Amino acid sequence: MTERSKMLRTSLFRSIAVCCTALVLAACAGTGAGTGTGPGGDPVPGGTAQIIQISEPRTLDPVAMGNQWVINAMLGNALFGTLMVNDPDSAKIEYTMATGFATHDGGITFDLTLRPDLRFTDGTALDAAAVKFNWDRFSDPENGSTYREDAAVIASTDIVNPTTLRVRMHYPAPHFAYTLVESSMNWIASPRALQAGRAAFDGNPVGAGPFILERWARQDVIELVGNPDYWDAPKPYLDRIELRTSGDSVQGYNTLISGGSDVIISSNWGSIEKLENQGFPTAVAPLHGGQHLSMNMRRAPFDDIRARRAVAAAVDVNALNLTIYHGSGELPTTLFRESSPYYAPDLPMQSHDQETAQRLFDELAAEGKPVKFTYTTTAQTENRLLAESVQAQLSAFDNVDVEVEVIDIIDLVKLRYTHDFEVMTGGAFFDDPEPRLWTAFHGDSSRNTAGIDDAVLNEALDAGRTATDVPQRTGIYRTVQERLIELVPAVFYIRTVAGAATAKNVGGLTMYGAGSVRPEELWIVE
Repeated sequence: MTERSKMLRTSLFRSIAVCCTALVLAACAGTGAGTGTGPGGDPVPGGTAQIIQISEPRTLDPVAMGNQWVINAMLGNALFGTLMVNDPDSAKIEYTMATGFATHDGGITFDLTLRPDLRFTDGTALDAAAVKFNWDRFSDPENGSTYREDAAVIASTDIVNPTTLRVRMHYPAPHFAYTLVESSMNWIASPRALQAGRAAFDGNPVGAGPFILERWARQDVIELVGNPDYWDAPKPYLDRIELRTSGDSVQGYNTLISGGSDVIISSNWGSIEKLENQGFPTAVAPLHGGQHLSMNMRRAPFDDIRARRAVAAAVDVNALNLTIYHGSGELPTTLFRESSPYYAPDLPMQSHDQETAQRLFDELAAEGKPVKFTYTTTAQTENRLLAESVQAQLSAFDNVDVEVEVIDIIDLVKLRYTHDFEVMTGGAFFDDPEPRLWTAFHGDSSRNTAGIDDAVLNEALDAGRTATDVPQRTGIYRTVQERLIELVPAVFYIRTVAGAATAKNVGGLTMYGAGSVRPEELWIVE
């Protein structure tokens, strides 16, 4: 939810953002898609960056943080650094604090190797034992990690020597490096500091990242100072970062153009387009998949495929784009973009057909099953407007009734696991389809919001996890697309915008993984 506060730099709208996933956010003033021109020349040391993030963290314990652009990605990178990243153009894995993550048996066993002499800011070693301690914590349900399912792929971890951790999987997982860069498993904290308990850790989160926490005034500001002992000197270039939170995309846009902020993270197509038109440097990742209306197949009315097909045919995604993003958003006409080897132009995702929708609504009503459901959402601007727009569109049809329920983001996240909803906003957006398509649509996945459990789809998603041959994967993901279109667990309505924008005097905006800003690369010309 949002509430009024003073103008940034001292404070701004505060809110909690949508909890969702994403992958690579391309870099601006560097590589990847973007427009505008930042400062040229070599990085300039010094200065303080005012940055707007979308979501306030609940804790600074990396196991319970989210390495996604809409959650805590930049903050986690600042405090803990990264083991590895992926290039925003080629998606190739590049190593940072790690020096390798090699497998010689098709992904059953990996050796994670680390740079020697890495140190946390409390003086203890960031070694193989520290990585093992951190990764083992993800499997403990008491720690509340959203990446528990990702970590569950690991069967065991063994310390070979101080700089080598051997990782054994339950089954071949040749793409697991991409799981690491898309999750907070990429952030390693001091075991000694973690053992002091979460409350103590939140006051003194010890990592080996480019910045150190100076002050966290909850719901106001997170103040960070440069780590003088950061392993990758002369980075970080900035002396300080002041991080504030706003889930209101209009407020974020206004603070940037008025000079109240230096960097904003954005999930709004309209804001990104307006900033581009004014010459501000921007970046948007060409992600596949997108955001969708997730229909709960576990209960009425959406346990009947006709109800799902009726809603899918009734919803006009072009009209949603106009209403929410002023027409600037990109529609997911196919699951994969044309740039993907898995692109299938003959498998369209949209099926807007008013006559078909009304026929199905009438058919269900004649059987005594009129379609009635509640769309559960949050007060975040785009989410609320989306739900209300769907409600307005469906009000033009007979025999369908939609209510909108607005709840707190924490309560919405709980519903993803209790499944006590009918429709909510979900998403499946990615660079490589593994692991995110599996987690979104496999019957065994705890993050399968729609509750789809189809044997053919499950088999294809399992095969996609282990296959490495592109022609083989092309056939596998064609089957995935066919089953999603046939069974309609969700209505994809927009490509995800994992976006960022900077003031014109800011350079070095670089991201990886789930739209994850690398703060050590940022610099400012005062």
